[in-house]
Amino acid sequence: MTYKGVISKVRNDSIGAEIGLIPGDCLLEVNGEAVQDIIDLSFALAEEEIELLIERISGEQELIAIEKEFDEDLGLEFETAVFDRVRPCANKCIFCFVDQMPPGMRDSLYIKDDDYRLSFLYGNFITLTNLGPRDLNRIARLHLSPLYVSVHTTNGELRERMLGGKQAGKIMDQLTELVDKDISLHTQVVLCPGYNDSKELEKTISDLYAMHPSVLSLAIVPVGLTRYRDNCHPLTKFSPEAAAEVIKIVHKWQKKCRKESQESFVYLADEFYLAAGKEIPGYESYDEFPQLENGIGLVRSFLAEWEEAQVTASGYDQPHYIDVVCGVSAERILSPLLANFSIPNLTVRVIPVDNKFFGRDVTVTGLLTGGDIINALEKLSEPRAGIIIPGVALRKGEQVFLDNLTPDAIADELKVPIRSAYSAQDLKQLLAAWR
Repeated sequence: MTYKGVISKVRNDSIGAEIGLIPGDCLLEVNGEAVQDIIDLSFALAEEEIELLIERISGEQELIAIEKEFDEDLGLEFETAVFDRVRPCANKCIFCFVDQMPPGMRDSLYIKDDDYRLSFLYGNFITLTNLGPRDLNRIARLHLSPLYVSVHTTNGELRERMLGGKQAGKIMDQLTELVDKDISLHTQVVLCPGYNDSKELEKTISDLYAMHPSVLSLAIVPVGLTRYRDNCHPLTKFSPEAAAEVIKIVHKWQKKCRKESQESFVYLADEFYLAAGKEIPGYESYDEFPQLENGIGLVRSFLAEWEEAQVTASGYDQPHYIDVVCGVSAERILSPLLANFSIPNLTVRVIPVDNKFFGRDVTVTGLLTGGDIINALEKLSEPRAGIIIPGVALRKGEQVFLDNLTPDAIADELKVPIRSAYSAQDLKQLLAAWR
């Protein structure tokens, strides 16, 4: 079978540029063998003498022989990391966030990927329900480790109900097989009140901790509920009392794990602490932040960076007013910091934005949309010299919100300069030297 790796970028002064490759050309084979993804390609390019079968934009195929250093790459980027197709998720999870997306958004937001290759390459979470013997053998043979696995519960019968398929119930057998093949795992649980919490959560933590250190970490995140749930399974969000109970369970296990293995092992999403009105744990509780990309420890990491960030702030000659945009749950974190951040002639206003796009139950900053930001800011009549928006709300690598609006569009609408802060250092620097 032949796959097509569509080239999206050719680095200057690279082998790819020297042999005349351009964006739109397709890589078909290396040394006579088809490559199905960039994992295959990385192994194929380990040779010093290689032959590439290229399909030009014109459709003409060309065989190109090259010599290179052992560790030298071709300087190519591809449209996707997989050259066959991204494996879709076939589950019918009762908590699926994609099923709660509004209509009319960009196509990529409706993709349910469940591809072990993207798990290895980018840390995407997978359910393992579409893995066959050939996949498991390839994972072991190429040692694709660590993988990121959505466990949700180690109770097979409950997992079948929550994910909507018989294959889901084999989770412990699959985890055991991967561990036996020397594959390390980061795991997560999307916690749903009345389903996999309480005693079921205790069982899941216990079962996965028994597989430590092969199971490297366990993240507990709350189910996300948008207002687009007309045809979805009925679920509720965590009340402050229920969130506090989850914290109690997890902290008990963290204490046990730290005593036995010097690591917390199980980590809670920031939303639980914010919902319960509890203090965010200390920096050391997150070890080396193994699941920061999953929203675990973002607040503590931000607070630590804010304390460490050094900026030169001489102040402003004239009164300067800057609005800092955030999600509702982040207001109680940002407001005390900015209230104590004193710069001559600078007035900072924290603007928590209600998420009307997804629904007010969605309070995290990363899911803010451009439209909601405009609606919140245009109601305020006070003067402003600028607006700082959270970079986490923008699509990774692009200047676009989930509703396809851009920061420039917001600036045009409000007639005020806008800049993005991706970190605490960014935020401090922008406030200290807006000009």
